[in-house]
Amino acid sequence: MNEQQLLEAINQTMPFGKYAGRKLLQLPEPYLVWFHSKGFPEGKLGEQLALMYEVKLNGLEEMLQPLLKR
Repeated sequence: MNEQQLLEAINQTMPFGKYAGRKLLQLPEPYLVWFHSKGFPEGKLGEQLALMYEVKLNGLEEMLQPLLKR
């Protein structure tokens, strides 16, 4: 993974579900834990959600907050 991929994942908008319209970094941790247990979607979105799961699991969310585009 490179810096650009991280920036894209942080700023990707959730396209469906209860949290549609939120940036992936802003998704609640329990939602990402649910995806982790049930399986992430296929493709790029699934990879980005898995990355956000790891970010939250390791307590890195606050460090990445300044990189969110408004």
